[in-house]
Amino acid sequence: METHVHTAADYKSNNDIKSRGFIRTVAGNAIFFSLWFLFFFAQGITNTDVTFADSPFQFQNVVELARETAGSAYKSPKGEVPDSLLNITYDEHRDIRFIPAKALWRREGLPFTVQFFHPGLYFDRTVSINTVDMEGNVSPVQFSKDLFDYKSKRVKDLVPKDLGFSGFRIHYPLNTKDYQDEVCVFLGASYFRAVGQHMNYGLSARGLAIDTYLPTGEEFPYFRKFWIITPTINSTEITFYALMDSPSLSGAYQFIVYPGKETVMDVKSTIFLRKKVQKLGVAPMTSMFFYGENSSIRPIDDFRPEIHDSDGLMLATGTGEWIWRPLVNPRTLLVTSFQTTNPKGFGLCQRDQDYEKYLDMESHYENRPSLWISPTSDWGEGRLELIQIHTEEEIHDNIVSLWIPSNLPDPGVPIEFNYRMSWHYFSDGMRPPTGFALATMTAAGKGERSKKFIVDFGGGMLESLPADKSVEAVISVSANAKLVEKQISKNRVNNRWRMVFEIIPGDRAGKNKILKDPIELRAFLKLDKDILTETWSYVYQP
Repeated sequence: METHVHTAADYKSNNDIKSRGFIRTVAGNAIFFSLWFLFFFAQGITNTDVTFADSPFQFQNVVELARETAGSAYKSPKGEVPDSLLNITYDEHRDIRFIPAKALWRREGLPFTVQFFHPGLYFDRTVSINTVDMEGNVSPVQFSKDLFDYKSKRVKDLVPKDLGFSGFRIHYPLNTKDYQDEVCVFLGASYFRAVGQHMNYGLSARGLAIDTYLPTGEEFPYFRKFWIITPTINSTEITFYALMDSPSLSGAYQFIVYPGKETVMDVKSTIFLRKKVQKLGVAPMTSMFFYGENSSIRPIDDFRPEIHDSDGLMLATGTGEWIWRPLVNPRTLLVTSFQTTNPKGFGLCQRDQDYEKYLDMESHYENRPSLWISPTSDWGEGRLELIQIHTEEEIHDNIVSLWIPSNLPDPGVPIEFNYRMSWHYFSDGMRPPTGFALATMTAAGKGERSKKFIVDFGGGMLESLPADKSVEAVISVSANAKLVEKQISKNRVNNRWRMVFEIIPGDRAGKNKILKDPIELRAFLKLDKDILTETWSYVYQP
């Protein structure tokens, strides 16, 4: 794999480098921000009532609305929420609670119910929410202060009677038949989250991302309107549509949600550009990685061995290779990508699911879902980009992953991205189908500048292989470092195979100027001609 390293100046002037596995770094931490915090302030659009013909409402109606919206001027949503509500305190906003007994379809006894979120504080715009009955008739869900418990009369008096909602969450008897658990939530810009059985919320997904981490600034598309199909008494899935808008584009989305042990979302999207964009991020997701087993020195003095919502990026390329890149909390912004055509799938995963790895009785990071994206249409050429941002606290989402297509149509020409999202436990054993890296650890090497890497592999046929089998570790190191030692052996305690190797950062042109640029490492295990594992891919910053 060819590696390209770029300076901060390169990053500002060349943002479309087409190479597999390239690395871009930007010095300094001034551009650090919390992505999870920023989405509250993301740009959005106004709610415009639109009438449709007498035919039953369906996804194609939203597609035509998106086409029409993209062909008109963008309108800012500023002013939808009174300043008095935006200036309430965090505690006052937290005390505004939806009354569960007034959830949508609660009285009808349907398997799905919907609760709504109240605008104010960070939520500075409203979204239109509608229901669609079995005949395809559309009815708006009316806002009422009677749906909420405000606790504070002062805050309640600030709320207009026709304010509107800021988002919604869907409930379903996920874990037991007698209680409706929260399955997914759509709140803020195009952000949403979901869980399967016995999971806690972790990483977030988005509808789209525009110009993420470009000097021009990121643009946040916004789900402006929703249409939720009324379920039946026997429904095991729920369908809804969404209209997206932003200064650069408009789009139509269809979500079909199947709650279960693995909660699945089938997504259809049709996008219309208003104008050309530098970087369109498809199926983006954001997560948090503070430190893990690959952090030889923890950033803080803490009793917990690991703190993260996700610990790696997994990719199934269009050629069939499976790649695993463990996450890091870099010293500075670190952007890497993998070039491929028609990817089979990708996602951010939480592979460590052992409570002993976290020892956190409150956050329970071992119960966070992994998220896997499986395209159900051809996505063509592009790259999967991983953005890792330095953070000094676990409250920040500092990891971003997104697919960036190489070619986009002219404004007004539709482009489709269809895919399945699987919110699951990594231990389901379905992905990858081969052996995989279970742990990545680092240590000081024998020499003054050398670095040691220890990777444990399991799964597939590895555990059944006798220790005397001639398993080989195939390791490649980028040109700015040298591989000086490697070993592979079976651990008789847990039946895993352990790969250990050392590298030394190289000198520049033999002038003893030690390179500080990131070093890219790749490795996999094989037996004769049979490849036993995924490709372990790592970026080391000397």
